[in-house]
Amino acid sequence: MDINFLIILTIIIPLAGVPLILLSRNSPNLREFITILTASILFLTNLLLTINTLGLSESKTFVIVNFFPGGSIQLTPEPLGLIFGLIASGLWIVTSIYSIGYMRGKNEKNQTRFYCFFALAIAATMGVAYAGNLITLFIFYEALSLSTYPLVTHHQSESAKQGGRTYLGVLLTTSVVFFLFGIIWIWSITGTTEFVSGGILENEINPYLTGILILLFIFGIGKAGVMPFHRWLPAAMVAPTPVSALLHAVAVVKAGVFSVLKITVYTFGVENLSSNGASEFAMYLAAITIVAASIIALKQNNIKKMLAYSTVSQLSYIVLAAMIVSSNSIIGSTLHIASHAFGKITLFFCAGAIYVASGKTEISQLKGIGKAMPLTMAAFLIGSLSIIGLPPTGGFISKWYILLGAIQQEEFIILLVLIISTLLSVAYLLPVIYLSFFLTPDSKIDHGEAPTAILIALGISVTLTILLFLYPTPIFQIAKFIGN
Repeated sequence: MDINFLIILTIIIPLAGVPLILLSRNSPNLREFITILTASILFLTNLLLTINTLGLSESKTFVIVNFFPGGSIQLTPEPLGLIFGLIASGLWIVTSIYSIGYMRGKNEKNQTRFYCFFALAIAATMGVAYAGNLITLFIFYEALSLSTYPLVTHHQSESAKQGGRTYLGVLLTTSVVFFLFGIIWIWSITGTTEFVSGGILENEINPYLTGILILLFIFGIGKAGVMPFHRWLPAAMVAPTPVSALLHAVAVVKAGVFSVLKITVYTFGVENLSSNGASEFAMYLAAITIVAASIIALKQNNIKKMLAYSTVSQLSYIVLAAMIVSSNSIIGSTLHIASHAFGKITLFFCAGAIYVASGKTEISQLKGIGKAMPLTMAAFLIGSLSIIGLPPTGGFISKWYILLGAIQQEEFIILLVLIISTLLSVAYLLPVIYLSFFLTPDSKIDHGEAPTAILIALGISVTLTILLFLYPTPIFQIAKFIGN
C-alpha cells in the first residue's frame, strides 16, 4: 500500500471522525460507536504504515506545502514516530471505552463536544508523530495545545477556566519564546529544519552554543514538564479523568517528551552530543526535576495531583535518558514512552473509577476501599509497579535500559538519582495500596466497582503494562532502526 496515502490518512481519519461524531450527537450509542470505530481504523492505519515502512532503505516524505527553501509542512514516517503513532492511536481506543463508562457514570454535560475535541487532539498528535521537520512539529504541537484547551476547561467552572488559562498560557508562551526561537536559530545556521539521521548540527556550532540550543528546546517544549515550566500539568487536573488520561498518557505530555527525543536524535544527533558533552547541563536539570517532583508528589493527598507530579517526574526520565545520549539510554527513553503511557493511564483510570463509584478524590479517604473495589485497586497496584520500575511490568524494562545507559556513559550521579527517585515512587504510591487493602474504613462502604466499560478499559491497560514486560521485542525491533 502507498506510504504517502497511509501517512496522510493518519491525520485525515480522526479529522473525518469529528463531523460524524457531531452528526450523531442525539444518539449516544451511535456517537460512541463512531468514536471507537474511528480510533480502531486509525490504529490499523498506523500498523499498516509501520509494516510498510520498516526496512526501507530511506524514509518516504510527503510534502503538504513548501513555504521556502528548507521550510515546509511535511510528514515522514520514521521509527520514533511509528512507535508514538501506534501508542497514541491504540490508547485512543482504550480511552474511548473508558470515557463511555466515566462520562455516562457521572452524567457529564457536553459529551459530544468532548469526543469531538478528543478526535481533533489525536489528529494533531499524529502530526507531531510524523513531523518531517521542526516547522511541521511546531505547527502540530501548537494545534495540540489549542485542541486540548476545551477539554481542560470542559466543566466550564471558574476553577476549570483558571486551570485552562494556566495550561494554555504556559504552553503557548514557552513554545513561542523558546521553541520557535530555537527553530529560527537552527534554520539560520544550517539553512534547513529537516529531521535527518545523525542530526544536522555536527561541527556547525561549538558545544556551549549547542547546550544553549538544547535548553531552548527543552524549555520551549513545555509539554515535557521540565521544571520550572511544569505548572500547567497539575493545573490541568481540573479536567475530567478521561482528559487527564489524554494529557498524561495518550497525547499531550507524550508529545512533549517525544519531541525532545526526536530533536535529540534527528536534529542534534546522538553521536554529536555524546562527543561534545553539550547535553550535560540539560541532563542534570532533568535529574533535579525527577527528584523534586517526586518529593512534591509525596506530599499530596489528592489522588490526581499526586499522579500529576508523578508524571512530571516520570517525564523527566525520558528527557534524562535522551540527554545521556547513549545507545542504551535512547532505547530506554523510547521504551519509557510506552511503559509510562500504559502504567500512568492505568493509574488515572483507577482514580476515575474510584471517583465514579464512590465520589472520593483524596488518598486519605481510601481506607478499606480495596475490599469494595478489588479489581480497581489490583489494577492500581500493577500500574504502580510499572511507575516504580518493578517486574512484571514494562516500567522495569525501560528503567533497566536507562540505568544501562547511565553506566555506559559513567554517569554515576545519575544512577544515584534514579535509585532515590525509585524509592520516592515507592513512598508515594504503595501507601495507597496499604490504605485500601489493609486498613478498616472510617464508615461503611456501600458501593462496588465502577461501570463495566471502565473495568474493560482497566483490564486492557493492565494487560498492555504486563505484555510490555513479557514481549518487549516488537518495540525493540522498531527502535533498532532509530537514527539509521
